[in-house]
Amino acid sequence: MDINQLKKLAAEKAVEEISSGMVIGLGSGSTVQFALEKISERIKNGELKNIVGIPSSSKTEKEAIRLGIPLTTLNELITLPTGRQVENGEWRIKSKRSSSILNLACRQAGSQFSIGLTIDGADEFDDELNLIKGGGGALLREKILAQASKRLIIITDESKHSKHLGTKWPVPIEVLKFSVGTEKKFLESLNAKVELRKNSDGSNYITDENNFILDANFGKIRKVKELSDILNDRAGIVGHGLFIGLADQIICAKESGIEIFTGNS
Repeated sequence: MDINQLKKLAAEKAVEEISSGMVIGLGSGSTVQFALEKISERIKNGELKNIVGIPSSSKTEKEAIRLGIPLTTLNELITLPTGRQVENGEWRIKSKRSSSILNLACRQAGSQFSIGLTIDGADEFDDELNLIKGGGGALLREKILAQASKRLIIITDESKHSKHLGTKWPVPIEVLKFSVGTEKKFLESLNAKVELRKNSDGSNYITDENNFILDANFGKIRKVKELSDILNDRAGIVGHGLFIGLADQIICAKESGIEIFTGNS
């Protein structure tokens, strides 16, 4: 079976986890595109009702709008008007991005999780469900959505599976324009080969948050958490593509079929 057909199957498997009334995080990338199309199909045929999505990138936002997926933002979600009545375990609010009334699942007071489920892709993953993400440039928003989600399901293919992260993909690192030179030297001091990401026309790639991306090739990363902590401590680094302990499940498209990784497999 063609790899894109397998990716489509993986995406559709993930979308089966969505139920009516959910707030869902919408990742970025070619594999997620299949999920967006399936979500749209299920909304249009009435299988899913009162769904609202939060996109991880401007590209995903445009595509979700095109496909008719209702959207909101994290800020709109966590600043729901006080005094609203809970009806049958659901909040009823008016979406600023849609003329319809959206029923959002009622969350426990004070919960850190605003999103029921996020579906996203990955550039590389290991058996512990650690990820490298950010090949598409949306790593900062993707990590924000992941941290705000009760569950994160990753859809990908077997070419992204590695024993050690860094074997197949550099670590994308989002940096402030102000500090790009300093952070490049810092990453090189960690023995990484570093390149400033460019667009196809040779101009500097700019993220949705108006930052630069440095792609840092560390080779095989044997101490993923340690490297993540080091990068977290740098003021000029606003985000990086190491996702540690965030994924709950990876649905992997393989030539032999679909394999599900849960961290215990």
